[in-house]
Amino acid sequence: MSKKPTILLAGGGTAGHVNPLLATADALKEQGYGVLIIGTTEGKESELVPAAGYELHVIERAPFPRRPGAQMLKFPGKYARAKREVQNIMLSHHVACVVGFGGYVCPPAYAIAKKLGIPVIIHEQNARPGLANKLGARQAKALALTFPNTPLKARKGKTELIGLPLRAQIQELVEARLTDEGARSARVAAAKKYGLNPDQPVLLVSGGSLGAQKINESLCAALEDLPADVQILHLTGLNKAKEAQEKVAQLRLEDRVKVHEYAYDMASALAVADLAVGRSGAGTVAEQTAVHLPSIYVPFPIGNGEQKLNAQGALQAKAAILCMNENFTPEYVSEQVFPLLQDAKRLQRMRQNARKLRAENGTENLVRLIREVVK
Repeated sequence: MSKKPTILLAGGGTAGHVNPLLATADALKEQGYGVLIIGTTEGKESELVPAAGYELHVIERAPFPRRPGAQMLKFPGKYARAKREVQNIMLSHHVACVVGFGGYVCPPAYAIAKKLGIPVIIHEQNARPGLANKLGARQAKALALTFPNTPLKARKGKTELIGLPLRAQIQELVEARLTDEGARSARVAAAKKYGLNPDQPVLLVSGGSLGAQKINESLCAALEDLPADVQILHLTGLNKAKEAQEKVAQLRLEDRVKVHEYAYDMASALAVADLAVGRSGAGTVAEQTAVHLPSIYVPFPIGNGEQKLNAQGALQAKAAILCMNENFTPEYVSEQVFPLLQDAKRLQRMRQNARKLRAENGTENLVRLIREVVK
């Protein structure tokens, strides 16, 4: 049996870009493909990729400057170095295909792939695509989308709606929740892990790997109004836990409010939650929809507005609620979030609505596209 070719995966910056990359890497490795992952030292990939058991091949971080200044003068040199580094990696490992997930690491990978005649596949996770994948779509053999409202097409290749590649643990939770017994078992195990009571409602609050200051501050300010039977799992983001921990200790709520910077086992956090509050990054929306978790989305207020668009499908299906960042106040938490968490009938309707959404695991579909391109 001949050895399968090597696939180069490019993507990084936030966990939202890295997690679908790692889900794809695991599936490719399981099927016998060689897997190479490139990224930068500054992005979340520098932590998550080695933690997942893969070597990270580091290249120069070369973000395209958005405005004139010193960074614009430095960009050509940085970009040239990044391309040289990518070319050396591709040639030395005989790469057969490049799969890009977005982020600064992708443009040099796309450029060298074009130079060397190596096919490119792009996965665009957001409803509003980023610049890197807009450029890459011009040469892509295949463009895979998470959301149906993404306005991007491959100029010459095929464009297909495939969903988001889900981490294996998330996919296992999706399957567990197909039965009441499986859902209960997963919830009890997760509750034990986090020191929570599986028989009382749990609010999951998360602003992603980097955290969300507005969400953190408003939640902490509202803790004085926390109902007696409500529990919270608060994921503050890296280096943002201290203030929340101090507030919880001050109010003596340690038994019911658990504060962590980040959940490396996000499946457990989702398994124990009855309602989630947080940003609406593509990975967050896709995972919470897949496990039918009612959600309140607070889109990131800076950027190109993709987070609000990511949530549109869940909002239209009435599986989620939207609260703009400026409106996510302590009063909103006390008067809207806590009462919803205690409204079992309304949460059940939201769960049922989420079941109607298409939230398939995109891993199998993306690997299929890769097989089609490199066969």
